[in-house]
Amino acid sequence: MDILPAIDLIDGQCVRLLQGQYDKQITYGDDPVAQADAFVAAGATWLHIVDLDGAKAGRPINTKAITAIAQQFPDLNIELGGGIRDENAIAEMLAAGVSRLILGSSAVKQFDWFCRMAQKYPRRLVLGLDARGATLATEGWLDQGGQDILTFARQAADVPIAAIVYTDISKDGMLAGPNLERTARLVSAVDVPIVAAGGVTTAEDVKHLKSIGTAGAIIGRALYEGSITLAEALAAAQ
Repeated sequence: MDILPAIDLIDGQCVRLLQGQYDKQITYGDDPVAQADAFVAAGATWLHIVDLDGAKAGRPINTKAITAIAQQFPDLNIELGGGIRDENAIAEMLAAGVSRLILGSSAVKQFDWFCRMAQKYPRRLVLGLDARGATLATEGWLDQGGQDILTFARQAADVPIAAIVYTDISKDGMLAGPNLERTARLVSAVDVPIVAAGGVTTAEDVKHLKSIGTAGAIIGRALYEGSITLAEALAAAQ
């Protein structure tokens, strides 16, 4: 199972939002490249980046920081989400050195277009399913889309996507453990690799996710605040 340490960006700074609320921001540092370096030094082979400004604006915003990380660490697999809403953004960020892109709002609201892009960029796009309960949320989690998460995942599994990232918004940044039940349902529902986000806090959380067949776990606040080290997470994933 892959471990993806997270860097969430607002104004070029490394932050976390509690339950996705922009007015509940914790700032951890102003040097994303240095943070990526620390993760790589600790053994990271993947990095999960969210352009939170981009998620609100509907287009990539923190491109300078993202490009700098990709150039500094060419062997690092970078997964990027936030503001990827059209093909120009897809082409721009892949050209910048990002390994794969998460499409959430654009996939939910323009599903036919998402399927075309997945065919054009096979295994480079990831479906981002962000949910409160069983209901999808979009637009940087500011809008409740109303669609059922499992139904939508089954539809998307028919196109050549790289993975599905499932985030339980109620768990995100709360250090309260992931939603194992709903993650397990997703793993059982589709043959696409499932990456879990939101609430992953301890080595036991990682072991539980691995035991239900999860392909990856994104860890953010728990790493920054010392609830788990990257070395502990990587060991648990093995």
